[in-house]
Amino acid sequence: MDFNGILFFPVTPFRPDGTVDPELFAAHVATGVDAGAGGVFPACGTGEFHALSAAEAIAVTRDAVAAVAGRVPVIAGAGGPLGHALDVARGAADAGADGLLVLPPYLVGGTQAGLIAYVEQIAAASDLPVIVYHRGTAQYSIETMRRLAENPKVVGFKDGTGDIGTTQLIVRTVAETGRDDFAFFNGLLTAELTQGAYRGIGVPLYSSAAFAMAPDIANGYYRAYAAGDEDARLALLDGFYRPLVALRDETPGFGVSLIKAGLRLSGLAVGSVRAPLVDPTPAQEARLAEILAAGRALL
Repeated sequence: MDFNGILFFPVTPFRPDGTVDPELFAAHVATGVDAGAGGVFPACGTGEFHALSAAEAIAVTRDAVAAVAGRVPVIAGAGGPLGHALDVARGAADAGADGLLVLPPYLVGGTQAGLIAYVEQIAAASDLPVIVYHRGTAQYSIETMRRLAENPKVVGFKDGTGDIGTTQLIVRTVAETGRDDFAFFNGLLTAELTQGAYRGIGVPLYSSAAFAMAPDIANGYYRAYAAGDEDARLALLDGFYRPLVALRDETPGFGVSLIKAGLRLSGLAVGSVRAPLVDPTPAQEARLAEILAAGRALL
């Protein structure tokens, strides 16, 4: 799979009655692809995978595939309870996805052998290639990634821990296996804040939740990042991403909640987040509006 650009993690819009709004979701995805996304990851972290039923996750993936219309890869989330993960993996394949992002198992943690079995069972559930997400209850050792890289259906590694040393060693270990088709991603919250460091260890790709609510600002950062324009990159880092992260860190779950709030501020009625996440207060939304305005003033 070829990812050329920012990795777009769309939100899942909900109607006032709490059901998914497929028309609004399709418009949201199409807008992101038109804005230059290099790949679309529906029903993942920003899309509230934790709160979606298997049927909802599959339907969201199907709608994303239709909206993308083959322009960029579509990678669906699959994880949590193993039975749920297998159902979603099969459904995503039927829906036309290009791959799966294997999210951590639900609640429990296992041994490295257990994690290998978890990934391999999800990979075996369909013909889709898989990317593993290294965070939470799924933290893969260097030797585990060597083992998983022997499976041609495992095609990527996304770090969500921030352990630069371990990620560097995993990058080098996978290279030693001879794989030249393996993709590495920075998957930390508000990844722009750390991407300068990840680029230095051979991880050029990153997911951008900010792109979902403000593609103009996220693209401004990406253009500066890709061109090596450090003055422009650092100006956006200081003027937009740092205050955004400070606001995000005030409340658990704001990595998703603020993105939906930003979309609502732009006039897109994506609804609230599902429990246990909470929406920002009016005062926090007002600060978010100021942060977005400051970011756009730097473009």
